[in-house]
Amino acid sequence: MTHVVLLGDSIFDNGSYVRRGEPDVVKQVQAKLPGGWRATLCAVDGAVTTGVLSQLSRVPSDASYLIVSVGGNDALRNSGILREQARSVAEVIGRFAAVQDEFANNYRAMLDRILDQRLPTAICTIYDARFPDPQEQRLVVMALSIFNDVISREAFARRLPLIDLRLICDEPDDYANPIEPSAKGGDKIAGVIAQVVAGNTIFPRSQVYAQ
Repeated sequence: MTHVVLLGDSIFDNGSYVRRGEPDVVKQVQAKLPGGWRATLCAVDGAVTTGVLSQLSRVPSDASYLIVSVGGNDALRNSGILREQARSVAEVIGRFAAVQDEFANNYRAMLDRILDQRLPTAICTIYDARFPDPQEQRLVVMALSIFNDVISREAFARRLPLIDLRLICDEPDDYANPIEPSAKGGDKIAGVIAQVVAGNTIFPRSQVYAQ
């Protein structure tokens, strides 16, 4: 039996955000897996990158695949930087670089621990979110690029499959609110997860999954 485990934040633990009676991501993944396969949710709403380490203690002993989606809350914690004053463009870039360095260190340490489990693992980018104000949306997408650069670099450096949520959740109704996936968005995410794990008994190289 193959057992898929979801680690990370509310991209997977979105049960509180979908409409009453609609399935969350883990149920949608389970529905799309081949018969006899299982999906387990270890992700926790609100988790940051360093918080994923505590989730590893709850990974079932028969886990076969790990899927990780985290980083959005790290970005949210640093969102105040978008409203700070600066004297030059160089100062702005320097502040973003410091944020990126901290995230990169935390993300790499997290992946080291996850890969110590010696299980096939895929990681997800942070999607673009969906803010109603066009200017705010533009700034958010730009700021998220410094986090997604870290994630994509780590995927390619470690030969891990990369699930690009930016290209998967690309319609307004993929979101239950500006930062959480709706049942529709979750269904699209679940479909790609099922594609990744069903098509790979091992993960020998990096590959980007976008649909």
